[in-house]
Amino acid sequence: MAGGSLGISRRWRWTVGALAALVLTPAGWANAQDMPEMPKVAPSPIACPATPVAPPAELAGWNARAALSAGADARTAARLELGKAVDGGLHPTPQVRFALRPEKPGGSVSFGGIYAFSVKDAGKYRVALGSAAWIDVVKDGAAVTSIAHGHGPDCSGIRKMVDFSLEPGEYLLQISANPEAKLPLLVTRLP
Repeated sequence: MAGGSLGISRRWRWTVGALAALVLTPAGWANAQDMPEMPKVAPSPIACPATPVAPPAELAGWNARAALSAGADARTAARLELGKAVDGGLHPTPQVRFALRPEKPGGSVSFGGIYAFSVKDAGKYRVALGSAAWIDVVKDGAAVTSIAHGHGPDCSGIRKMVDFSLEPGEYLLQISANPEAKLPLLVTRLP
């Protein structure tokens, strides 16, 4: 009996040692770096008032949103007006035919949709969202690379902001991986 326990103990030590070696190798480090970061929890959350705080001037339209359902494909994309926020209605992801496959399309229980907007003057434009949904700005079948991203002002209801340098033309705004069927959003030109 004592010999059997010793055998298990040796096997256990070997298994633990092998796992430690794997984790401590460069390959183990690479796998650890691929893991998503845990959300950072603030030690003391900000107590927001019942009425959202007014956003900065360039996002002034945020608190005056109108309902606008997204299209399920590029042909049916709903038209956004720059500087006017919407409470976007989205579709279950399996019903959306994206013009360009999103980097993060979301699963079968997420929501997405497509909006269209026009740019008349070259400049910096911001997409503001009320969630952490994935967005792609698409022009002529290619994704436009973002130039900056960050969080919205505290207590404004804006969760995520992504900036783009855009030339005149027609664009699609693809929303994907949203956890809910509604999403407040705004596309506006920056000063």
